[in-house]
Amino acid sequence: MRRSLAAVIGTLIGVHASLFAFQSSASKATASKAAPKPADVRVNPKDGLKYVWIPPGNVTTGCSPGDNDCYEDEYPSRKVTLSRGFWLSQTEVTQAAFEKVMEYNPSVFEGATLPVEMVTWNEADEYCRAIGGRLPSEAEWEYAARAGTTSARYGNLDEIAWYWQNSDFSTHPVAKKKPNAFGLYDMLGNVVEWTYTWYWVQLNQENINPTGPSIGEFKSLKGGGWWDDPDLVRASYRARIEPGDTDFNIGFRCVSEFKE
Repeated sequence: MRRSLAAVIGTLIGVHASLFAFQSSASKATASKAAPKPADVRVNPKDGLKYVWIPPGNVTTGCSPGDNDCYEDEYPSRKVTLSRGFWLSQTEVTQAAFEKVMEYNPSVFEGATLPVEMVTWNEADEYCRAIGGRLPSEAEWEYAARAGTTSARYGNLDEIAWYWQNSDFSTHPVAKKKPNAFGLYDMLGNVVEWTYTWYWVQLNQENINPTGPSIGEFKSLKGGGWWDDPDLVRASYRARIEPGDTDFNIGFRCVSEFKE
């Protein structure tokens, strides 16, 4: 049976509309997968820890305005642009997670939900690679810790951090203090955290995705810990130590690079 020209055109329009709707839906689904939203959380099955999406953005690193506790290597303040987002562990790596992946526990203070400590930079790097990730750069760490704030800390010190005056000389279970605006716990206090970056003093004012030098003597640590005085428990504070050294005040967290 022959169909009228109007009927054929109508059919073609209907098919085109259906195809467009399908393609739009598929595009939205793909975009949704490719572009996580701030505060999205995913669990890495290899260590069982939660990872929070940290969106790309800008931050001024180094000594915060009005902060009178800054040390010489926190100057000059500089604007940093991070053009890529990343998944950062919501908490410091716990002893349970470390044992699951590495099959041993080096910690002095033992407890499944306590942060692992007494780990070298080499061990931290090995763990992060084993779970399909890496250690955060110093710039990524400070950007994530500040979570949009420009002050020395992202909240009242006693409400957000375990440090010398409230720790009772020990680490504490992770995520017992208030998180920052990105939903990250213990970015300040509990244990000082390894970063991927070799320690250096950077003098230029503008950086895009800075990673630091390719080699050095010391690795940078951030965050302050349970053993530290308040002046060390600040977003811009920097410590340094050789990558093979350990301390009962040093732990870490990872960036997880999920594969779709």
